[in-house]
Amino acid sequence: MRKPLRGIALSFLLLLWPLYGEDTGITKEQADQILGELRQIRRILEDQAKGAVRPAQDPVTKLKMQIGDAPVLGAPEAPITIIEFTDYQCPYCQRFHLATFGLLKRDYIDTGKVKYVSRDLPLTEIHPHALRAAQAARCAGDQNQFWAFRDQLQRNGSALELTNLLDYAGKLNLDIPSFRACVEKEKYKNAVENDRRQATGSGVNATPSFLVGKSNRDEVEGELVSGALSYEMFSAKLKVLLDEPSGR
Repeated sequence: MRKPLRGIALSFLLLLWPLYGEDTGITKEQADQILGELRQIRRILEDQAKGAVRPAQDPVTKLKMQIGDAPVLGAPEAPITIIEFTDYQCPYCQRFHLATFGLLKRDYIDTGKVKYVSRDLPLTEIHPHALRAAQAARCAGDQNQFWAFRDQLQRNGSALELTNLLDYAGKLNLDIPSFRACVEKEKYKNAVENDRRQATGSGVNATPSFLVGKSNRDEVEGELVSGALSYEMFSAKLKVLLDEPSGR
């Protein structure tokens, strides 16, 4: 990969070389500036190519975070806590929810080993409906249906218009006028934005991301992992924390 990338950058340099002529309409200073930028691009491409040919060694990120008033699923006294940072319009969050979350719930949350915390990280630059969806989930929580509504959002991440949100609320027999007023008045906008600020301030910038560690009252300190991890990968991490033998 390294040679083709370097070749592309050098080709740009060769194409630009004639601009040094007197009749091109560009000054020597301007041409020097452009050439400098292209040399920087070449160096970036070469660095990326070097990274592509050596094994990835991502550093382990350790974080400590308060649970606060975030929604919690599972036994309060569970020895392990998972905090998920999610975006309801994120396809990778949907993949994790459909392929992995149900198994984690069955084997770890419902058995009292793990408590699961939901935090919001709407990536509004690319997901315009994520912020409102996050608020809607909290509005459903006012009627004790946060997790059921969250499930609807995770399964239907491509359908998050207000009409869709009202439809999901109807399926859960929520008080629709109250729910709609909560969403339209943006009752929980500040709370969702606060979640996002805390996440990005801690270096969390992708969804889904998970803080996994041992529980300590209202706090968890552990490892930050990102991506739609498989059940097997998650289970292996949890077994280490729980000091359980490997294997299902």
